[in-house]
Amino acid sequence: MKILFLALTFPKIGQSSNLYTDLMEEFRDQGHDVFVIAPMVDVRVGLLNEDGINIIRVKTLPLLNVNPIRKGIANVLLSFQYKKAIKKYFLQEDLDLILMPTPPISLVDVAVWLKKKYSSKLYLILRDIFPQNAVDLKMITKGGLLYDFFRKKEKKLYEESDFIGCMSRGNIDYVLNHNKDVQKQKLHLLQNWQKVMPLFDGDKAALRKKYNFDNKFVIIFGGNIGLPQKLENILEVAKLYNENDEVLFFIVGNGTEKQKIEQLCIQMKLNNVVIMNSLPREDYQNIIAVANAGLISLSEDFTIPNIPSKSLSYFNAKIPIIAAVDRNTDYGTIIQDEIGAGVWAVANEPIEIKQKIDYLRANKTVCNQMGEKGYQYFVDNVTPFHTYSTIKRVISV
Repeated sequence: MKILFLALTFPKIGQSSNLYTDLMEEFRDQGHDVFVIAPMVDVRVGLLNEDGINIIRVKTLPLLNVNPIRKGIANVLLSFQYKKAIKKYFLQEDLDLILMPTPPISLVDVAVWLKKKYSSKLYLILRDIFPQNAVDLKMITKGGLLYDFFRKKEKKLYEESDFIGCMSRGNIDYVLNHNKDVQKQKLHLLQNWQKVMPLFDGDKAALRKKYNFDNKFVIIFGGNIGLPQKLENILEVAKLYNENDEVLFFIVGNGTEKQKIEQLCIQMKLNNVVIMNSLPREDYQNIIAVANAGLISLSEDFTIPNIPSKSLSYFNAKIPIIAAVDRNTDYGTIIQDEIGAGVWAVANEPIEIKQKIDYLRANKTVCNQMGEKGYQYFVDNVTPFHTYSTIKRVISV
């Protein structure tokens, strides 16, 4: 097939990676002709070949780690910028499949234009239910002009998509319950995915010493530090421990709320919280391998079921997951009851979260068992090959 992927973030192949580079590499390896349109990297624009994948790099406004107003403007302009670049560089006579993830939904106009131009199929990878998530985080008001604008885009996206891959059963139910016109047969399960990384086989004791983990029970968090993660809840948990408890919260990442979280740590005099900048995936995976548990944090205000992709790095490292999440997601049930790879508690209940942490601290054997279950589930169900196979099967029916 000839495939065009509409990307919001797409690191340079070979230098870094994310779930979308993993998936496009899988399509390439399966013999398909892959094109990607994405923001520029290293000030390089135009049609580039990156390790066998044709990538149209486009100059855009900043899309990540900026305030909501700048981000909103950049996302609205993205559709026009991508369409202009496609006209200039995508000089193809045919196109079989358009792959579009959310966020952002603003690219729906480009997707629909391509679909009509080439009589292509449109596959929506639904990773973000917008604008409701922005309402939950009090970034926009339900019923306001911005909400109505993006809600129309969302409805158009569901209507025009031929296939919709959702992260969980809860996601499927939510979309159907809140969008009565959506055809049920379009929706199916498409879980988050990640390449299997080699397990760390170095000196774990030396690596723990390097990061001053010592004899501590290390709970690691990696990824975006923003409003959706609401790490203030985790700081409230950290406050419940004293130095003698030997519990360390190790946070790796960047985001719009990072500076705020760092300032709160100082104000709250939290010596058991360390915050580092983002790391390359391999380095980060090695640090995870010597941590004791992986942390998931979501705002308790969410009304939509979110499924964080960072779980896969924890699975890969064979460490149990501690999830502090809202009541509306099925993530906690999936992790704790279906996979058996961790525990969960309500995000704004610090005592409850501490109890779950203390349970893992006191049960090393249980931690090991959870780690093994998570790893086995990962390699058996959610690698890029599994995702590719699901997409290929669905569009072939």
